[in-house]
Amino acid sequence: MFENTLVLLGQRSLITVLMIATPILGTALLTGILISIFQAVTSIQDQTMTFVPKIFAVAIVLLFLGPWFSATMVSFATDLFANLGMYIG
Repeated sequence: MFENTLVLLGQRSLITVLMIATPILGTALLTGILISIFQAVTSIQDQTMTFVPKIFAVAIVLLFLGPWFSATMVSFATDLFANLGMYIG
């Protein structure tokens, strides 16, 4: 019984982490690919050209999706603490 609850809690934790991390990582990946294509076409090989646009793109995603991220985390934490007796006992 305890093992099933632990597995369920682990699954919910991983799903929550993936829901929050996917937009950030996807934005960084897409921005990196676009900058790499631009660098290959123009033959410009500058390291800051890859780093700075990724920072701005991730900051924009965090700005727009921040409320959703925090609502998702608060919902998970509230549910976790509300059902703590079920998870422990």
